Amino acid sequence: MEPTELAHGLFRVLAAGAPALAADVVHEEFHNREAAVAPAACALPGPAGVLASGAWMRSAFSDLRFPVLGTALNDDEVWVRLRMQGRHTGPFVRYRDGVLDQAIPPTGREIDFEQIHVLGLRDGKVIRHEAVRDDITMLGQLGVFPPAPPTALRMIAWRMTGRAARAAARVTAEAAEAAASLRDHPTAGH
Repeated sequence: MEPTELAHGLFRVLAAGAPALAADVVHEEFHNREAAVAPAACALPGPAGVLASGAWMRSAFSDLRFPVLGTALNDDEVWVRLRMQGRHTGPFVRYRDGVLDQAIPPTGREIDFEQIHVLGLRDGKVIRHEAVRDDITMLGQLGVFPPAPPTALRMIAWRMTGRAARAAARVTAEAAEAAASLRDHPTAGH
């Protein structure tokens, strides 16, 4: 695949969770620098970590899509400018050092914000991912920053009643299951 096709393929994997495509576009030694705020399975090397990352995002945002606005290439990198879009229909759980940091209860709100991704390439596949995201805009669209009183109260109630911890456990399990789906997929090259 050409470098821009690899980039588009990576974001199709995130949006749809396609194990065979993940095996085609993601290098076995893939590393995602942005996995620090995600479930532990998202930090797994290779296609498994990408599948886990997609499951984590799709657990919070239905109709997840990444329209690409532009790409730039150099010797071993593709820079991708895109928008992340979807509807917040599930808890958006963020982690710190592998444990629950924040759970934003579903708001039903649309998200639509820009990101820039730097994808390192090796052996015809994506081996590295870094991103610059406009998370402040996304959090504003969700009513978290600045905090909208109804959203803040729901987040506090979720934490106090244990719903945040249960949501984090469920999202963690879904991400791990998505990572494991690679070995269970007959055409994923394993």
